[in-house]
Amino acid sequence: MSDTNLTIRELRRRFADKSLSPLEYWLALEDHIAAWEPSISALYLYDPEAARAQAKASTARWAKGRPLGALDGIPVTLKELIATKGQPVPFGTKAVELKPAEADAPAAARLREDGAVIFAKTTCPDYGMLSSGLSSFHPLSRNPWNITQNPGGSSAGAAGAAAAGYGPLHIGTDIGGSVRLPAGWTGIFGYKPSHGRIPADPYYVGRCLGPMTRRVEDAAFSMATLSRPDWRDGTSLPPNDFNWMDLEIDMSGMKIGLMLDAGCGLAVDDEIRGAVEAAAKGFEKAGATIISVQPVLTRAMLDGLDTFWRARLWSDIAGLDEERRDSILPYIGDWAKAGADVSGVDAVRGFNQTIEMRRSCGQLFTTVDALLSPTNPIISYPAEWASPTNDPARPFEHIAFTVPWNMSEQPAASINCGFSRSGMPIGLQIVGPRFDDMRVLRLSKAFEDWTGGVSAWPRPPVT
Repeated sequence: MSDTNLTIRELRRRFADKSLSPLEYWLALEDHIAAWEPSISALYLYDPEAARAQAKASTARWAKGRPLGALDGIPVTLKELIATKGQPVPFGTKAVELKPAEADAPAAARLREDGAVIFAKTTCPDYGMLSSGLSSFHPLSRNPWNITQNPGGSSAGAAGAAAAGYGPLHIGTDIGGSVRLPAGWTGIFGYKPSHGRIPADPYYVGRCLGPMTRRVEDAAFSMATLSRPDWRDGTSLPPNDFNWMDLEIDMSGMKIGLMLDAGCGLAVDDEIRGAVEAAAKGFEKAGATIISVQPVLTRAMLDGLDTFWRARLWSDIAGLDEERRDSILPYIGDWAKAGADVSGVDAVRGFNQTIEMRRSCGQLFTTVDALLSPTNPIISYPAEWASPTNDPARPFEHIAFTVPWNMSEQPAASINCGFSRSGMPIGLQIVGPRFDDMRVLRLSKAFEDWTGGVSAWPRPPVT
């Protein structure tokens, strides 16, 4: 087959009518990956042989009309921070001792239960603490739209794999924007659900898992599998009975906020501002009232979070021997060392700024039903940079639009809303009320339908 860019539902239909088998699809996708991977380095523990065996077993089940679940035969990747039994979890850094994971993390377990073909993990930077494809452990991951540019992060490999068409579904993690930021920079759809909607292990304040896909419907389809509760996540939400594929929405009477100023951090590029304002006009034409809103984030909030996160990472690495600690990417190591001087009182004060973010976001959503904003403040940056500023003293200037919604536990997505003059994607962030995951998915699908989605996808670079 020549076209591997099929949705999950298209694949399921063809598996069921036997016009395409999971093995045939995988073999075609394997060739596609071979054309891309030398240039973008998105994968870790890529195992085509194991994938062939999984696809062959799925083919046999479909031939008998007895698939295991909704994702049987669907190729999937998982960010390497998400444990898979028997495989190491390096956390993107040379500092970690490689030990086989004892069990699948919740997302991996749910995917296996449904028969998904897990063919690889995807790359991330050291400890998932950068919005970059730069890592002391993994090869440098690059942006498929322009391999001189960064894919963002920390779900760097997942974004690159999705944009390059490595199958319909890739699972990332997001504690400050790590699904949405790289989605914006690579032109894909990245969805961070309500906190606890997809169980995480280990779970943490603000940490979510989310699907990264080329199309909204693939992310929505995956949620029925991924959102099944798991006792290992103490914040896991109760079972839901959502019809995840009910993506129609009437926007008449909706009040949608438009936030073009994050309150702090990097200034918004004019091309991004223009693309987001144009996107807002589409929602207005659909019947929504667009309301200009003020930022929810302050410098004190962002700096407090920075202090807390430095102290948190230092607590994790302080016990490492000097050789291992020195093997951490210098940008991250230098940033974390400042955590050694953070007092307990200052760490608590920093953490308390997450509560202030939550309060600020909650207040805004007493006046609006949803929110639009840029995902990223800038167009792109060099692949070799550790962050958009490349300055460990200013590490989070690019997350001001995304991080508040982690702390407020609200669902948020990034969807492509255009391209810069340089040909790089621009991301629109759509935020909904806490627990109303369907609203974000429905608004995203409506926007995708108006615009036709990404009209062209990157071609493999000449290598």
